[in-house]
Amino acid sequence: MGRFQTDANAGSKWHRPVAVPSGKEGVFGSVRELLDDLAGWDVTSVDEATCTVHVSKANGFLGGTSKITIQVHGPDGIPSSETSVVSESDGVLSRDKANVATFVRKLFMRVT
Repeated sequence: MGRFQTDANAGSKWHRPVAVPSGKEGVFGSVRELLDDLAGWDVTSVDEATCTVHVSKANGFLGGTSKITIQVHGPDGIPSSETSVVSESDGVLSRDKANVATFVRKLFMRVT
């Protein structure tokens, strides 16, 4: 069982939250569009009020299944947001760090 989440102090920028000078509603829309484009990333629930998406992703025979939570934070009406990602898996070989990096890299390219 593994777990990895974005951290502002992480060494790699692909493991840090994505902070952009855009409103959280717009970034949340980009998150949802990106998830539609990622093969194998299946949205299990969406909470518009908290700008949170829960996703499941199969990681293969030994990787098990990852439960990924993506949340966009930011003040209402102010163009500033931060997107955090948490990946938790139940497999023998954890892919959590790679899951976070994959999503952060693609989101960064989409919103910057």
